[in-house]
Amino acid sequence: MVAKYFSIYKAFVSYIISHKLLFKTTNFLKKSLFVGCVIGLLGSCEKVPSFDTVLLNGTLYDGTGTPGVQGMIGIKSDSIAYIGPYISHKASKSIDATGKAISPGFINMLSWGYSSLLKDGRSLSDLKQGVTLEVFGEGTSAGPSGEKNTADYVSFEQAMKALEKSGVSTNIASYLGATTVRIQGLGYDNRAATPEELKEMEKIVEEAMKGGALGIGSSLIYAPGDYANTAELIALCKVAALYKGRYISHMRNEDNKVMEALEELISIARESGVPAEIYHLKTSRKANWHMLDTVIERVNEVRAEGLKITANMYPYHASSTGLTGVIPTWVQDGGHEAWINRMKDPKIRERLFVDIRKELSEQGPEGILMVGFDKEEMAKKYLGKTIAEAAEMRSQSPEETIVDLVIEDNSRIQCIYFSMSEQNIEKKIQIPWMSFCSDAGSYSDLTEDFRTHPRAFGSFARVLGKYSRDLQLLPLETAIHKLSGLPAKNIGIEKRGLLKKGYYADLVIFDPLTIGDKATFEDPLQFAKGVSYVFVNGQMVIENEQHTGIFPGRFVKGSMGNSSEIIQ
Repeated sequence: MVAKYFSIYKAFVSYIISHKLLFKTTNFLKKSLFVGCVIGLLGSCEKVPSFDTVLLNGTLYDGTGTPGVQGMIGIKSDSIAYIGPYISHKASKSIDATGKAISPGFINMLSWGYSSLLKDGRSLSDLKQGVTLEVFGEGTSAGPSGEKNTADYVSFEQAMKALEKSGVSTNIASYLGATTVRIQGLGYDNRAATPEELKEMEKIVEEAMKGGALGIGSSLIYAPGDYANTAELIALCKVAALYKGRYISHMRNEDNKVMEALEELISIARESGVPAEIYHLKTSRKANWHMLDTVIERVNEVRAEGLKITANMYPYHASSTGLTGVIPTWVQDGGHEAWINRMKDPKIRERLFVDIRKELSEQGPEGILMVGFDKEEMAKKYLGKTIAEAAEMRSQSPEETIVDLVIEDNSRIQCIYFSMSEQNIEKKIQIPWMSFCSDAGSYSDLTEDFRTHPRAFGSFARVLGKYSRDLQLLPLETAIHKLSGLPAKNIGIEKRGLLKKGYYADLVIFDPLTIGDKATFEDPLQFAKGVSYVFVNGQMVIENEQHTGIFPGRFVKGSMGNSSEIIQ
Protein backbone atom coordinates (compact mmCIF):
# COMPACT_ATOMS: atom_id res chain seq x y z
CA MET A 1 0.00 0.00 0.00
CA VAL A 2 2.84 2.43 0.93
CA ALA A 3 4.68 1.63 -2.32
CA LYS A 4 1.52 2.44 -4.31
CA TYR A 5 1.12 5.86 -2.69
CA PHE A 6 4.83 6.59 -3.03
CA SER A 7 4.56 6.01 -6.80
CA ILE A 8 1.62 8.43 -6.98
CA TYR A 9 3.61 10.94 -4.94
CA LYS A 10 6.64 10.76 -7.30
CA ALA A 11 4.41 11.28 -10.31
CA PHE A 12 2.74 14.22 -8.58
CA VAL A 13 6.09 15.88 -7.71
CA SER A 14 7.39 15.35 -11.25
CA TYR A 15 4.30 17.09 -12.62
CA ILE A 16 4.81 20.07 -10.28
CA ILE A 17 8.49 20.42 -11.20
CA SER A 18 7.86 20.09 -14.91
CA HIS A 19 5.28 22.87 -14.74
CA LYS A 20 7.40 25.03 -12.37
CA LEU A 21 4.41 25.33 -10.04
CA LEU A 22 6.41 25.09 -6.84
CA PHE A 23 9.01 27.64 -7.88
CA LYS A 24 6.41 30.26 -8.76
CA THR A 25 5.86 30.53 -5.03
CA THR A 26 8.44 32.93 -3.67
CA ASN A 27 7.56 32.56 -0.05
CA PHE A 28 9.94 29.99 1.49
CA LEU A 29 7.48 29.22 4.28
CA LYS A 30 4.80 28.39 1.78
CA LYS A 31 7.20 26.07 -0.03
CA SER A 32 8.07 24.29 3.21
CA LEU A 33 4.45 23.89 4.21
CA PHE A 34 3.60 22.49 0.81
CA VAL A 35 6.36 19.85 0.95
CA GLY A 36 5.48 19.06 4.56
CA CYS A 37 1.85 18.48 3.65
CA VAL A 38 2.82 16.10 0.87
CA ILE A 39 5.14 14.17 3.19
CA GLY A 40 2.47 14.13 5.89
CA LEU A 41 -0.07 12.86 3.36
CA LEU A 42 2.34 10.09 2.38
CA GLY A 43 2.99 9.18 6.02
CA SER A 44 -0.73 8.96 6.74
CA CYS A 45 -0.99 6.31 4.02
CA GLU A 46 1.04 3.89 6.18
CA LYS A 47 -1.54 2.16 8.37
CA VAL A 48 -0.68 1.67 12.07
CA PRO A 49 -0.83 -2.10 12.81
CA SER A 50 -3.49 -3.33 15.20
CA PHE A 51 -3.07 -6.29 17.58
CA ASP A 52 -5.21 -8.10 20.10
CA THR A 53 -2.37 -8.13 22.65
CA VAL A 54 1.11 -6.64 22.72
CA LEU A 55 3.97 -7.68 24.98
CA LEU A 56 6.31 -4.77 25.68
CA ASN A 57 9.73 -4.14 27.23
CA GLY A 58 10.62 -7.79 27.82
CA THR A 59 13.71 -9.74 26.76
CA LEU A 60 12.79 -12.01 23.85
CA TYR A 61 14.29 -15.51 23.73
CA ASP A 62 13.22 -16.99 20.42
CA GLY A 63 13.77 -20.68 21.24
CA THR A 64 16.71 -21.19 18.86
CA GLY A 65 19.35 -20.87 21.56
CA THR A 66 20.47 -17.35 20.61
CA PRO A 67 20.80 -14.75 23.38
CA GLY A 68 17.77 -12.66 24.28
CA VAL A 69 17.10 -9.18 22.89
CA GLN A 70 14.79 -6.40 23.97
CA GLY A 71 11.70 -6.21 21.80
CA MET A 72 7.97 -6.29 21.29
CA ILE A 73 5.52 -8.99 20.28
CA GLY A 74 2.14 -8.38 18.71
CA ILE A 75 -0.47 -11.14 18.93
CA LYS A 76 -3.43 -11.27 16.57
CA SER A 77 -5.96 -14.08 16.76
CA ASP A 78 -3.96 -17.28 17.50
CA SER A 79 -0.61 -16.22 16.06
CA ILE A 80 2.40 -13.96 16.42
CA ALA A 81 1.70 -11.10 14.00
CA TYR A 82 4.78 -9.04 14.84
CA ILE A 83 8.10 -9.57 16.61
CA GLY A 84 10.88 -7.04 16.64
CA PRO A 85 11.76 -3.55 17.91
CA TYR A 86 9.07 -1.30 19.28
CA ILE A 87 6.72 0.14 16.63
CA SER A 88 3.68 2.38 16.80
CA HIS A 89 0.58 0.24 17.08
CA LYS A 90 -2.94 -0.16 18.36
CA ALA A 91 -3.81 -2.95 20.79
CA SER A 92 -6.75 -4.12 22.83
CA LYS A 93 -4.41 -5.15 25.66
CA SER A 94 -0.82 -4.32 26.52
CA ILE A 95 1.43 -6.17 28.96
CA ASP A 96 4.53 -4.54 30.35
CA ALA A 97 7.16 -7.28 30.67
CA THR A 98 9.95 -5.09 32.04
CA GLY A 99 12.56 -7.26 33.73
CA LYS A 100 10.92 -10.45 32.43
CA ALA A 101 11.86 -13.05 29.84
CA ILE A 102 9.44 -13.79 27.00
CA SER A 103 9.88 -17.18 25.38
CA PRO A 104 8.02 -19.85 23.43
CA GLY A 105 5.83 -22.09 25.58
CA PHE A 106 7.55 -25.21 26.88
CA ILE A 107 6.93 -28.76 25.69
CA ASN A 108 6.47 -31.66 28.09
CA MET A 109 7.93 -34.56 26.14
CA LEU A 110 6.40 -37.20 28.40
CA SER A 111 3.10 -36.42 30.07
CA TRP A 112 0.67 -38.82 31.72
CA GLY A 113 -1.90 -36.04 31.80
CA TYR A 114 -4.63 -37.45 29.57
CA SER A 115 -6.83 -38.76 32.40
CA SER A 116 -6.10 -35.93 34.84
CA LEU A 117 -6.83 -33.32 32.14
CA LEU A 118 -10.08 -35.04 31.22
CA LYS A 119 -11.05 -34.53 34.86
CA ASP A 120 -9.70 -30.96 35.18
CA GLY A 121 -8.42 -29.26 32.06
CA ARG A 122 -6.64 -26.37 33.74
CA SER A 123 -3.30 -28.23 33.85
CA LEU A 124 -1.98 -25.91 36.55
CA SER A 125 0.99 -28.00 37.69
CA ASP A 126 2.47 -27.67 34.20
CA LEU A 127 0.92 -24.38 33.09
CA LYS A 128 2.42 -22.54 36.07
CA GLN A 129 5.83 -23.66 34.81
CA GLY A 130 5.20 -22.37 31.29
CA VAL A 131 4.24 -25.67 29.64
CA THR A 132 1.91 -25.15 26.67
CA LEU A 133 2.05 -28.63 25.07
CA GLU A 134 1.55 -32.02 26.74
CA VAL A 135 2.85 -35.03 24.79
CA PHE A 136 1.36 -38.46 25.63
CA GLY A 137 2.05 -41.98 24.42
CA GLU A 138 4.72 -43.81 26.41
CA GLY A 139 3.72 -47.39 25.61
CA THR A 140 0.01 -46.70 25.91
CA SER A 141 -2.17 -44.08 24.25
CA ALA A 142 -5.77 -43.03 24.86
CA GLY A 143 -6.81 -44.78 21.66
CA PRO A 144 -7.56 -46.97 19.90
CA SER A 145 -9.66 -49.00 22.31
CA GLY A 146 -12.59 -51.38 21.98
CA GLU A 147 -13.41 -53.70 19.12
CA LYS A 148 -13.26 -52.30 15.60
CA ASN A 149 -16.62 -51.78 13.85
CA THR A 150 -18.57 -51.81 17.12
CA ALA A 151 -20.15 -49.01 19.13
CA ASP A 152 -17.43 -49.42 21.77
CA TYR A 153 -14.57 -48.64 19.40
CA VAL A 154 -12.69 -45.37 19.93
CA SER A 155 -9.96 -44.51 17.44
CA PHE A 156 -6.73 -42.72 18.30
CA GLU A 157 -8.00 -39.52 16.71
CA GLN A 158 -11.39 -39.73 18.43
CA ALA A 159 -9.75 -40.15 21.83
CA MET A 160 -7.56 -37.08 21.33
CA LYS A 161 -10.43 -34.98 20.00
CA ALA A 162 -12.54 -36.00 23.00
CA LEU A 163 -9.97 -34.45 25.34
CA GLU A 164 -9.72 -31.33 23.18
CA LYS A 165 -13.52 -30.99 23.18
CA SER A 166 -13.71 -31.41 26.97
CA GLY A 167 -11.67 -28.22 27.35
CA VAL A 168 -7.95 -27.99 28.08
CA SER A 169 -5.74 -24.99 28.72
CA THR A 170 -2.64 -26.58 27.19
CA ASN A 171 -2.23 -28.05 23.74
CA ILE A 172 -2.09 -31.84 23.53
CA ALA A 173 -0.30 -34.30 21.24
CA SER A 174 0.47 -38.01 21.39
CA TYR A 175 2.44 -40.89 20.04
CA LEU A 176 0.55 -44.10 19.32
CA GLY A 177 1.37 -46.54 22.12
CA ALA A 178 3.05 -49.71 20.86
CA THR A 179 1.57 -51.56 23.84
CA THR A 180 -1.88 -50.29 22.88
CA VAL A 181 -1.36 -51.60 19.36
CA ARG A 182 -0.23 -54.98 20.70
CA ILE A 183 -3.24 -55.29 23.01
CA GLN A 184 -5.53 -54.49 20.08
CA GLY A 185 -3.72 -57.06 17.94
CA LEU A 186 -3.18 -60.04 20.25
CA GLY A 187 -4.12 -59.13 23.80
CA TYR A 188 -1.85 -59.76 26.78
CA ASP A 189 -0.17 -62.97 25.62
CA ASN A 190 3.58 -63.36 26.08
CA ARG A 191 4.43 -64.45 22.55
CA ALA A 192 5.40 -63.12 19.15
CA ALA A 193 2.69 -61.78 16.87
CA THR A 194 1.72 -64.01 13.95
CA PRO A 195 2.13 -62.59 10.42
CA GLU A 196 -1.64 -62.06 10.24
CA GLU A 197 -1.71 -60.27 13.61
CA LEU A 198 1.21 -58.10 12.59
CA LYS A 199 -0.62 -57.00 9.42
CA GLU A 200 -3.61 -55.97 11.53
CA MET A 201 -1.31 -54.06 13.86
CA GLU A 202 0.23 -52.25 10.90
CA LYS A 203 -3.27 -51.18 9.83
CA ILE A 204 -3.83 -49.74 13.31
CA VAL A 205 -0.63 -47.71 12.93
CA GLU A 206 -1.69 -46.43 9.52
CA GLU A 207 -5.08 -45.28 10.85
CA ALA A 208 -3.53 -43.53 13.83
CA MET A 209 -0.86 -41.79 11.75
CA LYS A 210 -3.54 -40.44 9.44
CA GLY A 211 -5.39 -39.33 12.56
CA GLY A 212 -2.54 -37.22 13.87
CA ALA A 213 -0.21 -39.51 15.85
CA LEU A 214 3.39 -38.30 16.15
CA GLY A 215 4.74 -41.81 15.67
CA ILE A 216 5.23 -44.93 17.78
CA GLY A 217 5.87 -44.80 21.53
CA SER A 218 7.06 -47.95 23.30
CA SER A 219 7.58 -48.92 26.93
CA LEU A 220 9.69 -52.04 27.00
CA ILE A 221 10.13 -52.80 30.69
CA TYR A 222 6.42 -53.32 31.37
CA ALA A 223 4.10 -56.17 30.39
CA PRO A 224 2.71 -56.67 27.84
CA GLY A 225 4.84 -54.07 26.03
CA ASP A 226 8.07 -55.95 26.63
CA TYR A 227 6.63 -59.07 24.98
CA ALA A 228 7.19 -57.34 21.63
CA ASN A 229 10.41 -58.31 19.88
CA THR A 230 12.61 -55.92 17.89
CA ALA A 231 11.24 -57.11 14.53
CA GLU A 232 7.70 -56.20 15.60
CA LEU A 233 8.73 -52.69 16.61
CA ILE A 234 10.63 -52.19 13.33
CA ALA A 235 7.54 -53.27 11.37
CA LEU A 236 5.33 -50.75 13.19
CA CYS A 237 7.88 -47.97 12.76
CA LYS A 238 8.19 -48.66 9.03
CA VAL A 239 4.49 -47.85 8.66
CA ALA A 240 4.90 -44.71 10.78
CA ALA A 241 7.84 -43.67 8.57
CA LEU A 242 5.52 -43.52 5.57
CA TYR A 243 3.76 -40.65 7.34
CA LYS A 244 6.86 -38.83 8.64
CA GLY A 245 6.43 -40.49 12.01
CA ARG A 246 8.98 -40.93 14.77
CA TYR A 247 9.89 -43.53 17.38
CA ILE A 248 10.24 -42.83 21.09
CA SER A 249 10.98 -45.43 23.72
CA HIS A 250 11.27 -46.28 27.37
CA MET A 251 14.10 -48.64 26.53
CA ARG A 252 14.07 -52.32 27.46
CA ASN A 253 16.62 -51.76 30.20
CA GLU A 254 17.97 -48.73 32.10
CA ASP A 255 20.49 -50.38 34.39
CA ASN A 256 23.05 -53.16 33.83
CA LYS A 257 21.87 -53.95 30.28
CA VAL A 258 21.35 -50.37 29.17
CA MET A 259 23.82 -50.65 26.28
CA GLU A 260 21.96 -53.63 24.82
CA ALA A 261 18.74 -51.65 25.08
CA LEU A 262 20.33 -48.65 23.39
CA GLU A 263 21.57 -50.81 20.51
CA GLU A 264 18.01 -52.07 20.03
CA LEU A 265 16.72 -48.49 19.76
CA ILE A 266 19.48 -47.63 17.29
CA SER A 267 18.64 -50.73 15.24
CA ILE A 268 14.95 -49.80 15.11
CA ALA A 269 15.81 -46.28 13.95
CA ARG A 270 18.28 -47.52 11.35
CA GLU A 271 16.08 -50.29 9.94
CA SER A 272 12.82 -48.34 9.82
CA GLY A 273 14.24 -44.97 8.80
CA VAL A 274 12.63 -42.96 11.61
CA PRO A 275 14.17 -40.49 14.06
CA ALA A 276 14.26 -42.00 17.55
CA GLU A 277 14.16 -40.53 21.04
CA ILE A 278 14.98 -42.08 24.41
CA TYR A 279 12.43 -41.47 27.16
CA HIS A 280 13.91 -40.18 30.47
CA LEU A 281 17.49 -41.26 29.72
CA LYS A 282 19.19 -42.73 32.78
CA THR A 283 21.54 -45.40 34.07
CA SER A 284 19.77 -46.56 37.22
CA ARG A 285 21.22 -48.12 40.37
CA LYS A 286 24.62 -47.16 41.75
CA ALA A 287 26.57 -50.01 40.15
CA ASN A 288 25.58 -48.66 36.73
CA TRP A 289 26.05 -44.92 37.17
CA HIS A 290 29.42 -45.00 35.42
CA MET A 291 27.79 -46.34 32.24
CA LEU A 292 26.18 -42.99 31.39
CA ASP A 293 29.38 -41.79 29.70
CA THR A 294 29.35 -44.84 27.42
CA VAL A 295 25.70 -44.25 26.53
CA ILE A 296 26.36 -40.61 25.64
CA GLU A 297 29.44 -41.55 23.62
CA ARG A 298 27.48 -44.14 21.61
CA VAL A 299 24.62 -41.75 20.85
CA ASN A 300 27.07 -39.10 19.70
CA GLU A 301 28.75 -41.71 17.50
CA VAL A 302 25.58 -42.70 15.62
CA ARG A 303 24.45 -39.09 15.40
CA ALA A 304 27.72 -38.34 13.62
CA GLU A 305 26.79 -41.10 11.16
CA GLY A 306 23.55 -39.26 10.39
CA LEU A 307 21.04 -41.08 12.61
CA LYS A 308 18.62 -38.74 14.38
CA ILE A 309 18.80 -39.93 17.97
CA THR A 310 17.76 -37.65 20.84
CA ALA A 311 16.62 -38.01 24.45
CA ASN A 312 14.64 -36.36 27.20
CA MET A 313 14.89 -36.39 30.99
CA TYR A 314 13.39 -35.13 34.24
CA PRO A 315 15.86 -33.27 36.51
CA TYR A 316 15.60 -35.43 39.63
CA HIS A 317 17.72 -38.23 41.08
CA ALA A 318 14.69 -40.44 41.73
CA SER A 319 12.36 -42.14 39.28
CA SER A 320 8.75 -43.20 39.75
CA THR A 321 6.88 -46.30 38.65
CA GLY A 322 4.94 -49.16 40.16
CA LEU A 323 6.29 -52.01 42.23
CA THR A 324 6.39 -53.64 38.81
CA GLY A 325 9.81 -52.00 38.61
CA VAL A 326 11.16 -54.90 40.68
CA ILE A 327 8.60 -57.58 39.70
CA PRO A 328 9.52 -59.64 36.61
CA THR A 329 7.15 -59.42 33.65
CA TRP A 330 6.91 -63.21 33.15
CA VAL A 331 4.53 -63.38 36.09
CA GLN A 332 2.23 -60.80 34.45
CA ASP A 333 1.49 -62.89 31.34
CA GLY A 334 -2.23 -62.80 30.49
CA GLY A 335 -3.15 -59.48 32.06
CA HIS A 336 -3.91 -58.10 35.48
CA GLU A 337 -6.24 -60.76 36.88
CA ALA A 338 -4.00 -63.60 35.74
CA TRP A 339 -1.01 -61.81 37.28
CA ILE A 340 -2.66 -61.37 40.69
CA ASN A 341 -3.89 -64.97 40.77
CA ARG A 342 -0.49 -66.31 39.73
CA MET A 343 1.23 -64.50 42.61
CA LYS A 344 -1.03 -66.34 45.06
CA ASP A 345 0.27 -69.73 43.88
CA PRO A 346 2.81 -71.04 46.45
CA LYS A 347 5.00 -72.71 43.82
CA ILE A 348 5.16 -69.59 41.67
CA ARG A 349 5.78 -67.38 44.69
CA GLU A 350 9.06 -69.12 45.52
CA ARG A 351 10.39 -68.53 42.00
CA LEU A 352 9.09 -64.96 42.11
CA PHE A 353 10.80 -64.23 45.43
CA VAL A 354 14.14 -65.31 43.99
CA ASP A 355 13.80 -62.85 41.10
CA ILE A 356 12.66 -59.99 43.33
CA ARG A 357 15.54 -60.58 45.79
CA LYS A 358 17.93 -60.21 42.88
CA GLU A 359 16.36 -56.86 41.98
CA LEU A 360 16.46 -55.68 45.59
CA SER A 361 20.17 -56.50 45.80
CA GLU A 362 20.70 -53.59 43.36
CA GLN A 363 17.75 -51.41 44.38
CA GLY A 364 17.44 -51.62 48.15
CA PRO A 365 13.99 -51.68 49.77
CA GLU A 366 14.89 -48.61 51.83
CA GLY A 367 15.06 -46.64 48.55
CA ILE A 368 11.54 -47.53 47.37
CA LEU A 369 8.95 -45.05 48.67
CA MET A 370 5.25 -45.90 48.18
CA VAL A 371 3.13 -42.94 47.03
CA GLY A 372 0.02 -44.31 45.29
CA PHE A 373 -2.59 -46.88 46.33
CA ASP A 374 -6.00 -47.77 44.92
CA LYS A 375 -7.58 -48.64 48.27
CA GLU A 376 -8.03 -45.99 50.94
CA GLU A 377 -7.35 -48.36 53.82
CA MET A 378 -4.02 -49.32 52.24
CA ALA A 379 -3.07 -45.67 51.73
CA LYS A 380 -3.82 -44.83 55.36
CA LYS A 381 -1.43 -47.54 56.50
CA TYR A 382 1.41 -47.43 53.99
CA LEU A 383 1.36 -44.10 52.06
CA GLY A 384 4.76 -42.43 52.44
CA LYS A 385 6.41 -45.57 53.77
CA THR A 386 9.35 -47.37 52.18
CA ILE A 387 9.24 -51.08 51.40
CA ALA A 388 11.79 -51.60 54.20
CA GLU A 389 9.50 -49.84 56.69
CA ALA A 390 6.42 -51.74 55.49
CA ALA A 391 8.28 -55.06 55.76
CA GLU A 392 9.19 -54.27 59.34
CA MET A 393 5.58 -53.31 60.11
CA ARG A 394 4.35 -56.60 58.65
CA SER A 395 7.17 -58.80 60.00
CA GLN A 396 7.84 -60.04 56.47
CA SER A 397 10.78 -60.10 54.11
CA PRO A 398 10.87 -57.21 51.59
CA GLU A 399 10.07 -59.56 48.66
CA GLU A 400 7.07 -61.05 50.47
CA THR A 401 5.91 -57.55 51.37
CA ILE A 402 6.07 -56.41 47.74
CA VAL A 403 4.03 -59.35 46.43
CA ASP A 404 1.42 -59.26 49.17
CA LEU A 405 0.94 -55.49 49.05
CA VAL A 406 0.23 -55.69 45.30
CA ILE A 407 -2.28 -58.48 45.91
CA GLU A 408 -3.98 -56.63 48.78
CA ASP A 409 -4.26 -53.33 46.90
CA ASN A 410 -5.03 -55.11 43.62
CA SER A 411 -2.77 -52.59 41.88
CA ARG A 412 0.84 -52.03 40.86
CA ILE A 413 1.26 -49.45 43.72
CA GLN A 414 3.02 -46.30 42.56
CA CYS A 415 6.47 -45.78 44.07
CA ILE A 416 9.43 -43.43 44.00
CA TYR A 417 12.80 -45.13 43.44
CA PHE A 418 15.91 -43.31 44.66
CA SER A 419 18.25 -44.84 42.11
CA MET A 420 20.18 -42.12 40.27
CA SER A 421 23.22 -39.91 40.70
CA GLU A 422 22.92 -36.12 41.02
CA GLN A 423 26.25 -35.85 39.19
CA ASN A 424 24.72 -37.69 36.25
CA ILE A 425 21.66 -35.41 36.32
CA GLU A 426 23.94 -32.39 35.93
CA LYS A 427 25.86 -34.11 33.14
CA LYS A 428 22.71 -35.02 31.19
CA ILE A 429 21.24 -31.52 31.43
CA GLN A 430 24.20 -30.16 29.45
CA ILE A 431 23.85 -32.61 26.53
CA PRO A 432 22.89 -30.62 23.38
CA TRP A 433 20.30 -33.19 22.22
CA MET A 434 18.53 -33.42 25.58
CA SER A 435 15.01 -32.01 26.15
CA PHE A 436 12.76 -32.37 29.21
CA CYS A 437 9.67 -34.08 30.55
CA SER A 438 7.70 -34.57 33.76
CA ASP A 439 6.76 -38.24 33.28
CA ALA A 440 3.72 -37.37 35.39
CA GLY A 441 0.10 -36.32 35.30
CA SER A 442 -0.93 -32.67 35.21
CA TYR A 443 -2.75 -31.60 38.36
CA SER A 444 -4.74 -28.55 39.44
CA ASP A 445 -6.73 -29.27 42.60
CA LEU A 446 -4.37 -29.40 45.56
CA THR A 447 -7.19 -30.13 47.99
CA GLU A 448 -7.31 -33.72 46.74
CA ASP A 449 -5.54 -36.13 49.06
CA PHE A 450 -2.78 -37.72 46.99
CA ARG A 451 0.98 -38.10 46.85
CA THR A 452 3.17 -37.91 43.77
CA HIS A 453 6.71 -37.30 42.57
CA PRO A 454 7.77 -33.60 42.74
CA ARG A 455 8.60 -33.77 39.03
CA ALA A 456 4.86 -33.31 38.37
CA PHE A 457 5.10 -29.78 39.77
CA GLY A 458 8.69 -28.73 39.20
CA SER A 459 10.56 -30.30 36.27
CA PHE A 460 10.64 -27.31 33.91
CA ALA A 461 10.99 -24.52 36.45
CA ARG A 462 13.80 -26.53 38.06
CA VAL A 463 15.78 -26.50 34.80
CA LEU A 464 15.53 -22.71 34.57
CA GLY A 465 16.02 -21.98 38.25
CA LYS A 466 18.32 -24.51 39.89
CA TYR A 467 20.35 -25.72 36.92
CA SER A 468 20.54 -22.63 34.67
CA ARG A 469 20.45 -19.65 37.05
CA ASP A 470 21.82 -21.09 40.30
CA LEU A 471 24.32 -23.73 39.17
CA GLN A 472 24.99 -22.02 35.81
CA LEU A 473 25.26 -25.33 33.97
CA LEU A 474 23.77 -23.79 30.84
CA PRO A 475 22.84 -20.26 29.72
CA LEU A 476 19.20 -19.21 29.93
CA GLU A 477 18.86 -19.09 26.15
CA THR A 478 20.13 -22.68 25.87
CA ALA A 479 17.77 -23.90 28.58
CA ILE A 480 14.83 -22.26 26.80
CA HIS A 481 15.86 -23.86 23.50
CA LYS A 482 15.93 -27.29 25.14
CA LEU A 483 12.44 -26.63 26.54
CA SER A 484 10.88 -25.31 23.32
CA GLY A 485 12.57 -25.19 19.92
CA LEU A 486 14.47 -28.46 20.30
CA PRO A 487 11.52 -30.67 21.34
CA ALA A 488 9.26 -29.05 18.74
CA LYS A 489 11.75 -30.07 16.07
CA ASN A 490 12.17 -33.55 17.54
CA ILE A 491 8.45 -34.34 17.41
CA GLY A 492 8.04 -32.78 13.97
CA ILE A 493 5.29 -30.25 14.65
CA GLU A 494 4.92 -27.09 12.61
CA LYS A 495 4.73 -23.43 13.66
CA ARG A 496 5.37 -24.06 17.34
CA GLY A 497 8.41 -23.92 19.60
CA LEU A 498 9.82 -20.59 18.36
CA LEU A 499 9.07 -16.89 18.61
CA LYS A 500 8.55 -16.20 14.94
CA LYS A 501 6.05 -14.23 12.89
CA GLY A 502 3.27 -16.51 11.70
CA TYR A 503 3.90 -19.10 14.44
CA TYR A 504 1.16 -19.92 16.94
CA ALA A 505 1.25 -17.64 19.96
CA ASP A 506 2.18 -20.20 22.62
CA LEU A 507 4.16 -17.92 24.93
CA VAL A 508 5.39 -17.63 28.48
CA ILE A 509 6.49 -14.56 30.44
CA PHE A 510 8.60 -15.33 33.49
CA ASP A 511 11.06 -13.72 35.88
CA PRO A 512 14.54 -15.25 35.37
CA LEU A 513 15.56 -14.12 38.85
CA THR A 514 12.77 -15.89 40.72
CA ILE A 515 11.57 -18.82 38.60
CA GLY A 516 12.01 -22.13 40.38
CA ASP A 517 10.44 -25.29 41.72
CA LYS A 518 8.98 -25.55 45.22
CA ALA A 519 7.82 -29.19 45.23
CA THR A 520 9.82 -31.64 47.34
CA PHE A 521 9.67 -35.40 47.91
CA GLU A 522 8.23 -34.70 51.37
CA ASP A 523 5.75 -32.06 50.15
CA PRO A 524 5.29 -32.45 46.39
CA LEU A 525 1.97 -30.61 45.93
CA GLN A 526 3.41 -27.13 45.47
CA PHE A 527 3.13 -25.06 42.31
CA ALA A 528 6.31 -23.58 40.84
CA LYS A 529 7.01 -19.86 41.13
CA GLY A 530 8.08 -17.13 38.72
CA VAL A 531 5.72 -17.50 35.74
CA SER A 532 3.52 -14.42 35.35
CA TYR A 533 1.71 -14.95 32.04
CA VAL A 534 1.08 -17.85 29.69
CA PHE A 535 -0.58 -17.72 26.27
CA VAL A 536 -1.89 -20.73 24.36
CA ASN A 537 -2.94 -20.18 20.75
CA GLY A 538 -3.03 -16.43 21.41
CA GLN A 539 -5.31 -16.71 24.45
CA MET A 540 -4.10 -15.73 27.91
CA VAL A 541 -4.52 -18.71 30.24
CA ILE A 542 -2.34 -17.42 33.08
CA GLU A 543 -2.56 -13.74 34.05
CA ASN A 544 -0.59 -12.43 37.02
CA GLU A 545 0.06 -16.07 38.04
CA GLN A 546 -3.66 -16.90 38.11
CA HIS A 547 -5.70 -19.11 35.76
CA THR A 548 -8.09 -17.12 33.57
CA GLY A 549 -10.75 -19.79 33.13
CA ILE A 550 -9.98 -20.12 29.41
CA PHE A 551 -9.43 -23.46 27.66
CA PRO A 552 -7.97 -22.79 24.18
CA GLY A 553 -5.82 -25.94 23.95
CA ARG A 554 -5.83 -27.88 20.68
CA PHE A 555 -4.98 -31.36 19.51
CA VAL A 556 -1.64 -30.80 17.78
CA LYS A 557 -1.21 -33.43 15.09
CA GLY A 558 1.90 -34.99 13.65
CA SER A 559 3.45 -33.94 10.36
CA MET A 560 0.89 -35.76 8.21
CA GLY A 561 -2.22 -35.99 10.37
CA ASN A 562 -5.38 -36.35 8.26
CA SER A 563 -3.31 -36.81 5.12
CA SER A 564 -3.64 -39.76 2.77
CA GLU A 565 -0.27 -38.94 1.23
CA ILE A 566 2.42 -41.58 1.67
CA ILE A 567 6.15 -40.99 1.37
CA GLN A 568 7.48 -43.16 -1.44
